[in-house]
Amino acid sequence: MSVKLYIFFCISFKKKFFKVLLQKKSVIRNKMHYTFYDLLTLIGSLGLFLYGMKTMSEGLQKATGDTLRSIMAAMTRNRFTGILTGLLITSLIQSSSATTVMVVSFVNAGLLSLYQAITVIMGANIGTTITAWMISIFGFKVSIAAFSIPLIGISIPLIFSSKSRNKSIGEFLIGFALLFMGLELLKNSVPDIQGNPEVLNFLAKYTNFGFGSILLFLLIGTMLTIIVQSSSATMAITLIICSKGWISYELGAAMVLGENIGTTITANLAAIPTNVSAKRAALSHLIFNIFGVIWMLIAFRPFINLVTMLITQFGPGDPTQLTAFSNSLDPDTLKVISSGSENLSPEQIAVRNQLENYQIATSYGLSLFHTLFNITNTLVLIWFAKIIEKISTLLIKKKDTDEEFQLQFISTGLLSTSELSLIQAWKEIKVYAERSHRMFSLVRELLQEKNENDFIKKFSRVQKYENISDRMEVEIAHYLTKVAEGKLSEKGKFQIQTMLKVISEIESIGDSCYNLARTIKRKKDDKAEYTKEMDDNLNEMMNLVEDALLQMRAAIDNNHVSKEELNRAENLENEINNFRNQLKNKNIDDVKENKYDYQASVTYMDMLEECEKLGDYIVNIVEALYEASK
Repeated sequence: MSVKLYIFFCISFKKKFFKVLLQKKSVIRNKMHYTFYDLLTLIGSLGLFLYGMKTMSEGLQKATGDTLRSIMAAMTRNRFTGILTGLLITSLIQSSSATTVMVVSFVNAGLLSLYQAITVIMGANIGTTITAWMISIFGFKVSIAAFSIPLIGISIPLIFSSKSRNKSIGEFLIGFALLFMGLELLKNSVPDIQGNPEVLNFLAKYTNFGFGSILLFLLIGTMLTIIVQSSSATMAITLIICSKGWISYELGAAMVLGENIGTTITANLAAIPTNVSAKRAALSHLIFNIFGVIWMLIAFRPFINLVTMLITQFGPGDPTQLTAFSNSLDPDTLKVISSGSENLSPEQIAVRNQLENYQIATSYGLSLFHTLFNITNTLVLIWFAKIIEKISTLLIKKKDTDEEFQLQFISTGLLSTSELSLIQAWKEIKVYAERSHRMFSLVRELLQEKNENDFIKKFSRVQKYENISDRMEVEIAHYLTKVAEGKLSEKGKFQIQTMLKVISEIESIGDSCYNLARTIKRKKDDKAEYTKEMDDNLNEMMNLVEDALLQMRAAIDNNHVSKEELNRAENLENEINNFRNQLKNKNIDDVKENKYDYQASVTYMDMLEECEKLGDYIVNIVEALYEASK
């Protein structure tokens, strides 16, 4: 059925395209008067709408600062608070795509689990329906565009304010004004298809295939949303073309379903450079919406009839009557009553009022359909969130090279008893130390890597490790601070001080490893050539650091350092220092004797210096543990 429909669509489109544009070019020129300038105006109007929504969203996010992040991290402890969080944030920033991208970034940072992300995304789908209601209530009944310029006038002083919060509020107001200016221009820039029966009949051929037309316009809604990268913008376009009677109310609802699939592309694009959990979160959004559209297609007729009944009984009228009413009007009459002229007869005014009521009823119907679909879909699929999580996990396998941050033993939300909290925190510190050691091993691999693509991949992994290291320090320190607020013995308080010291030094180890990786990259970019002796010296220095890291890991695993172990660690650190000093002096002589050029000596000495710093951080950890063991 779909293949035949597609072939018929292509053949008909080709025949009608040439017939209308080549054989009846004069008819279109005389009747439509739609020029290339008008097309650019239409595209510009859409651009203004999108830019206004983007500016409004970003302004509100800046004005709220870290509040949105705090809300999202705190209010996702169960599936229902997760939905509420997504609904609240999307209602505020008016972009489900922005919320979903934010969720993906939080999963990437380890602030949200995959399951928590799925619940927030479900709430975001409900929150995005607010945009349609804003357009339906304000965009068709009153012209907010008339207030846009004064609103921009109010926001200008805020934009030039010295306070960043005021600037952000000003950006929000300007974005709000531009959004409705774009909507008004969009409504006035579309071609007058109603006044051209030839073109209208051409479009009408694809609205009479029954359920096939519903699938076709679902696909159109999906593709249009993918192109403009905004379901809110596509929803605005759908409301406009339905309110003009170009397509039926049912086909408009089909486009709305397609928009729910198309909007997921933004998050999936944003997830490309992220870790495996973030990719799964973006895929879960797609799975959730596809499942919703599938069951809605099965129940499409009864559902659309329910919405129609609600709007007819409690709203302005029957939304299904707009197309028939528009088609019953003479094209000239329709043009006159749609022109906005005040010089209308009482009969024309009555017809215009009736047309406006049908337009409002249609926009209300689509908005209600959009809202009820997303609410019902969430209420149904929230019980299958774990299954969606498993499907996305099954489809996106974790690779050995995938690195992600997720605390394994502690939760920043809830605390256990004090003693148990300290035990859990220490387990997490062991994991933290193991990650840092793994990072150093990766840096050693990077130094030996000759293949360009593999070098880039490994350097990228080191960067990810650095981000993970920073995140782990913050989260563990935050957890320990909360534990310290409870009732602890003097020994417990001292143990927390030791832990804070240890994680601070481990984070410094991560920084040093990243500095080493950047120096290695600089060496590669400079095409610096090392002698065999230089390579051997670097390898020997890194072997010493490796031994120190192993001693540190053993001390952390045992949570105890004896005097003998401390002496071994300090002796090894002295050996690293002496070797660095020896090579530093030798480097001066080697450069003078032209054994290698000065540019190569710079990165060479930088790596040796960084290794010496690593030795200092490592011995600091061992000394802190020794003090705690007394």
